[in-house]
Amino acid sequence: MARPFFRRRKTCPFSQKDAPVIDYKDVRLLQGYLSERGKIVPSRITAVSTKKQRELAKAIKRSRHIGLLPYIVK
Repeated sequence: MARPFFRRRKTCPFSQKDAPVIDYKDVRLLQGYLSERGKIVPSRITAVSTKKQRELAKAIKRSRHIGLLPYIVK
C-alpha cells in the first residue's frame, strides 16, 4: 500500500532564535514579502505566523505611506 504524500509544515522565519526584526525602514526585508506587482504575499505561501504577518503587513503599509515602497508596480 502506497503512503500518501506528506508535506512538512514550514516554520515562521521571524519566530526563530536569531530572526530579523520587522521594521518599516528595512525595505530590503519587506520587498521579499511583496509580489512582483507590489501586493503583500499571503502567509500560507511565505509560512509567516499570524501574529508576525500582521506586523509585517503594518510595516509594509507604513513604508508605503512614507514612500519607501510603492503601492503598485506596473
